[in-house]
Amino acid sequence: MSKALDGVRILDFTHVQSGPTCTQLLAWFGADVIKVERAGAGDITREQLRDIPDVDSLYFTMLNHNKRSVTIDTKNPEGKQVLEALIQKCDVLVENFAPGALDRMGFTWERIQELNPQMIVASVKGFGPGPYEDCKVYENVAQCAGGAASTTGFDDGPPVVTGAQIGDSGTGLHLALGIVTALYQRTHTGRGQRVLAAMQDGVLNLCRVKLRDQQRLERTGTMKEYPQYPNGQFGEAVPRAGNASGGGQPGWILKCKGWETDPNAYIYFITQAPVWAKICNVIGKEEWATDPDYATPAARLPHLKDIFAEIERWTMTKTKFEAMQILNKYDIPCGPILSMKEIAEEPSLRKTGTIVEVDHPTRGKYLTVGNPIKLSDSPTEVTRSPLLGEHTDEVMAELGYSPEQVSALRTAGAI
Repeated sequence: MSKALDGVRILDFTHVQSGPTCTQLLAWFGADVIKVERAGAGDITREQLRDIPDVDSLYFTMLNHNKRSVTIDTKNPEGKQVLEALIQKCDVLVENFAPGALDRMGFTWERIQELNPQMIVASVKGFGPGPYEDCKVYENVAQCAGGAASTTGFDDGPPVVTGAQIGDSGTGLHLALGIVTALYQRTHTGRGQRVLAAMQDGVLNLCRVKLRDQQRLERTGTMKEYPQYPNGQFGEAVPRAGNASGGGQPGWILKCKGWETDPNAYIYFITQAPVWAKICNVIGKEEWATDPDYATPAARLPHLKDIFAEIERWTMTKTKFEAMQILNKYDIPCGPILSMKEIAEEPSLRKTGTIVEVDHPTRGKYLTVGNPIKLSDSPTEVTRSPLLGEHTDEVMAELGYSPEQVSALRTAGAI
């Protein structure tokens, strides 16, 4: 069966996480991703957070599946010629260098267009045009600058970053969509274009409900679904809301049986209005279904802390999975707090390809995430990440270089 992006060739100049997330996704969809690395070193994540000496780290392997690796010294004149040949053969160049790095290498947008007018140049940057566009950005910086940290955590504590990599991987996903969109537009125009995904912009896009709430707060001075209501104080900016839901259905994380020794013995419970009567029956508070102080969503808002405390008395008598089994029978929305250990061992995630076991020639078998997007006509087969420079000779042959020319380039330090 053919792949969705069969025939698309990606020149991957990315490193660390944001760019490799993007190019790995494109590779999963069938694109031929050629990862360009420094000879002898490669992507810095090959050696970061190693758990096995002198073996590519999980950080690298889990971000570079289904790719081919070539080594090129772009400062070497002959190496630069190889790169020019690749630009002429590829459809997309993806990079997440520091601002201006590609220009300093001699590959400005204008030069790339001379070599290949159909080339799409896609970039991850920390910030878009503005006062901070030349600043270096990492994951947690993006979370802070994009509005996530100021709205995460509890009201009596400091801002908190999330474990989800919304700055790096989130921006990589945004960039992948931009690339596919540009490829589609090229089928009509025949022209390449530049695609930019700024990490601050990507985080903000994922925090849009908080920008919504900022405008609501400025208009009304209060937000009744936040835990600060009715007795707390609202300031000028959206506050941290603990575990409150981002929508109109109040939710909270509640203790379950075993919470004293298991840090993940918790469940997220949503008091959805259509099933309120069922919630009351399950927790043994049938009278709340008709009590004027609890019968309607508006009436319940001032009492949410008391309501969740009562629900928690019930959840603490059940494991999170027992509670899930009971609540799902009544269509009461909830979800267990799953640890990474539980996720890694979940059979259903293996079956769907969301968690995949991969065999690596030096590392052996390891677990990784699979393609989170499932296409019925383009199934994803996750293959291992490449060894450094593993495909240099193969790609050079595709560019028309003879074995003798490749040997000469290697002797000259160009590849």
